[in-house]
Amino acid sequence: MYNCAIILAAGEGKRMKSSTPKVLHKICGREMVNIVIDVVKKAQIEDINVVIGNGAERVKTVTESRNVKYSFQDRQLGTGHAVLCADDFLRHKEGTVVIFTGDSPLIKATTIKNMLSFHNNGKYKATILTSIVNDPTGYGRIIREKNGEVLKIVEHKDCSAEELKVNEINSGMYCFHIKSLVESLNKLRNDNAQGEYYLTDIIEILKSNGEKIGALPVNFEEVMGVNSRTQLSEAEKVMRNRINRIHMENGITLIDPDTTYIGLDVTIGKDTIIYPGNVLQGDTTIGENCILYPNSRIKDSLIDNNVTVQSSVILESKIGESVTIGPFAYIRPESVIGKSVKIGDFVEIKKSTIGDKTKVSHLTYIGDAKVGKGCNFGCGTVVVNYDGKVKNKTLIGDNSFIGCNTNLVSPVKVNDDTYIAAGSTITEEVPEGSLAIARAKQVNKEGWVYKKGLKK
Repeated sequence: MYNCAIILAAGEGKRMKSSTPKVLHKICGREMVNIVIDVVKKAQIEDINVVIGNGAERVKTVTESRNVKYSFQDRQLGTGHAVLCADDFLRHKEGTVVIFTGDSPLIKATTIKNMLSFHNNGKYKATILTSIVNDPTGYGRIIREKNGEVLKIVEHKDCSAEELKVNEINSGMYCFHIKSLVESLNKLRNDNAQGEYYLTDIIEILKSNGEKIGALPVNFEEVMGVNSRTQLSEAEKVMRNRINRIHMENGITLIDPDTTYIGLDVTIGKDTIIYPGNVLQGDTTIGENCILYPNSRIKDSLIDNNVTVQSSVILESKIGESVTIGPFAYIRPESVIGKSVKIGDFVEIKKSTIGDKTKVSHLTYIGDAKVGKGCNFGCGTVVVNYDGKVKNKTLIGDNSFIGCNTNLVSPVKVNDDTYIAAGSTITEEVPEGSLAIARAKQVNKEGWVYKKGLKK
């Protein structure tokens, strides 16, 4: 059976009070519309059309990597009108189309598969995804016949006293027999208070033609829509709990899941322990047996096995096996840290490669440098990589010892097996096996304090 999907993503979202189109607001690091697209694809539906309107070019730019098609809704005249704008996508197709909204990111792939199975097995022309809620105020009610089929959908304001007691609500997510939907779309009317074309009216049209309409109840959590910043935070919490639960089921220890923030695209190896306050974002992979102590941020980075991180920031970098980082270290983009390296407190690494077993223990800046294996950086070392116009390269060989408060003025090369005396400012190449001393000779002015009358 052929299946396709339409995702409605043309709305403005006035209640968000944002210059960003509503569907581009993110949940756990990913745009809501992309979450919906990805879930539909996980349900093995590849032919997807996104109806765009408000902020169309921005929505298109963000979603085009998903390999979807587009329809344009020039005016927001209701959900029925939005689907009508996708007429070219639907026409000449045979099978089933599922319709979702780009601002309902919590739907699950298993639910989509169940809905399709329910729809096909029941031989329905339309199937509505519904939910049973304690307080249905404001939602359209699902009115069923005695045999369980849907009779109609009644908007809250139009409900009778008896219909108001119904607690099964319309989610705005549907399955349709494509040919029946296309034929019914042309019968839609906008003679209502809003002057809009409602997709819910399709149900009444199909019913009047004697067609079977089904309804499948699911957990309300899955059909929650996002129309405000408050609802955005609620959806974020639901998604975060799902993500954290999956990681814990896969063998990761989260000391406090409620204060651990893990993005949708993050991968974590078993037996890793994550303390509260960690934020893991983007395309990040954490290896096995790592320990992330409280309050670190890691984004778009690859962390190998047995790494320990304390209260540090790691961005777009690669960290080797058995490395310790922090506390209060800053690993900036395009850095590569080798195996068994120590990056200590208040150390900043920028666009540099650090060789295996090198120690950069504290209060040091290394930028635009290639550092060899087995080196030791004393406290307060600075790679002076910027001359005011360009960033210059520093090369440091294996087994180099850099004394405290050393300035390495780029471009400069320090060869293997070298020592640099504390307090030196190195501007020229240091030969292999050499000791470099680059500081002024100490001069003592005896009695100077008394002569100047500076004794306190």
